[in-house]
Amino acid sequence: MKISFLETEICEHEFFTNELSEHDLEFVYSTDDVAADTEAISIFIHSKMDAEFLDAHPRLRLIVTRSTGFDHIDLDACHERGIAVCLVPSYGDNTVAEHVFALILSLSRRLNEAASASAKHHFSYAKLRGFEIKGRTLGIIGAGRIGLNVIKIARAFGMECIACDPHRQPILQELLGFRYVTFDELLDRSHILTLHLPLTTGSFHLLNRETLAKCRRGVIVINTARGALIDTDALIDALDMGQVGGAGLDVLEDESVMHQEMQHIIADQILQHLQTSFPKSELRMRDERRVKELQALHQNASLLSRPKVVFTPHIAFNSTEAVERINRTTVENINAFANGKPQNLISILEPQHVG
Repeated sequence: MKISFLETEICEHEFFTNELSEHDLEFVYSTDDVAADTEAISIFIHSKMDAEFLDAHPRLRLIVTRSTGFDHIDLDACHERGIAVCLVPSYGDNTVAEHVFALILSLSRRLNEAASASAKHHFSYAKLRGFEIKGRTLGIIGAGRIGLNVIKIARAFGMECIACDPHRQPILQELLGFRYVTFDELLDRSHILTLHLPLTTGSFHLLNRETLAKCRRGVIVINTARGALIDTDALIDALDMGQVGGAGLDVLEDESVMHQEMQHIIADQILQHLQTSFPKSELRMRDERRVKELQALHQNASLLSRPKVVFTPHIAFNSTEAVERINRTTVENINAFANGKPQNLISILEPQHVG
C-alpha cells in the first residue's frame, strides 16, 4: 500500500520504514501534502479527516489514527466511502493519569507562582501557601482505563474518590475504594474535578455556566481529555468570580490555532483580500474562518493569562513508553488491515471513554 504519515517526528521515520518495509511510505507535513493516490494514512489528532479531504483522495481505504480519541475524523463520511478507520485503544493509561497529578500538584502547591517569584527574587511564604490534597474529594468524570488509574493514584495520596460513568463496575468500585455517584452529586461534592471522556455531541461543553455553578466554590478543574468538554468563556468567568479556584489544562477548546500567532493570521487575511482571482463568496468564507481563528486565539490567550491556570500543550500522552505503544499498535493496525484482518476498528469499539 501507499501510506502517508502525518504529524510524525524525524526519529520515528526509521522505525516505521523498517517495520512497514513492504509498503510505500511517505512522510508529509500537512494534509495538503498528501498524494492524491495514497491508499492509507496515519495521522494524529491535529489532522482533520473530512469529506473534502476524502473526496480529494479517492483511493484511500484506511485511516489509522495514532490516538484513542477520534473526533478529528468524519466517521459518517468514511463509512459512506467504505474507508476503514482504526485507532489505538490503549497506550497512555498510566501516562495520562500521572500527568493529571502533575497538574493537580502544580495548582495545589502554586508552582507557577513560585517559579515566577523565584525569577523575580521576590519571595513570600504567605503568598505561595498551597494546600494538601490528602482528605480532599476527587471527582472523576469518566471512569474508563485512564480514570481508574487516576483513582489508584488518588487513593495513594489519601484522597476520597467519587466517579460518574454510564457503565458502572461494582467489583472495581469495591477493590479500588471509590463510589459511583450522579453527575450532580459529583459536582456538588468534589474539591477537584478531572475529565476523562470523549468529545461527542452529548459531552460538548459538559462543563458550562450552569454546571460550573453547581460545583463547590473554589473547585479545581483538570482536563486532559478534549478541550471542548469545557465552555471556555464560562470557565474564564468562573475563574474571575472565584467559583473555580484553578484550572489545570492539557487541552484547549480550539487547538487548531495553538501554534499560530495572531499577526500571522491577520497578515494572511490581508493577503487574501489582495487575491482578486478568488470569487467574493470564497473570500467571504475565508474571512469568516480567519475571524474565528482570531477569536479562538484571543480566547486562548485570555484563559491562559489567568494566574490560576496551569497549561501544558497537549502532552499528557507524551511519555517514551506511551509513544512506543502508539507506534507499535499503529504498525500492527496497518499490517492487520493489509492481511485482510483489520483490528481496532472504531465501528466495533464502544466509544464511551477516552481512556
